[in-house]
Amino acid sequence: MTKDTKTSVTRRTDIISAAIEVFAETGYYRATTAQVAQRAQISQPYVFRFFSTKEALLLSALEVSWSRVIESFRQVAESTSPERLEAELIEAYERITESYHNEVLLQMQAQTIQEEAIQEAMRNGFREVRQIVLHAFHQPGIQKPEERTMLFLARGMLCNIAVAINLPELMKK
Repeated sequence: MTKDTKTSVTRRTDIISAAIEVFAETGYYRATTAQVAQRAQISQPYVFRFFSTKEALLLSALEVSWSRVIESFRQVAESTSPERLEAELIEAYERITESYHNEVLLQMQAQTIQEEAIQEAMRNGFREVRQIVLHAFHQPGIQKPEERTMLFLARGMLCNIAVAINLPELMKK
């Protein structure tokens, strides 16, 4: 990888990180690429060098946030005993919500955006997470894996709401 390629990858990552913060704080519709550029400490035209539209930037930000959850859950599913599986998945998600708070808020906001490409990104993310969890519950023969998966995902959504409105008692185990 050349130095210019490394710089481009780093800049792209910086822009996505800034976008996650701005979208989470301001909301997608109120956020501007100028705000993202300012947060990334670059010019607005430089944002458009990497992302043709604000929607393309949001889609990349969602991809980053979903990838983090998916990879974390995959690691747990592949390396955890059946007795600890659900607890480890919960702990992994708690770490994500603590370390990547804005990504959780971003995903929550994206659930309400009606643009088809964004809805599709959200559906794909949820589908993949569901498949990982369902497969993990099926593998060791855990009873009622479909129901356990649905309850696990529902608890996760409730935790997201608790994070968004700062109501930690909703997250009690």
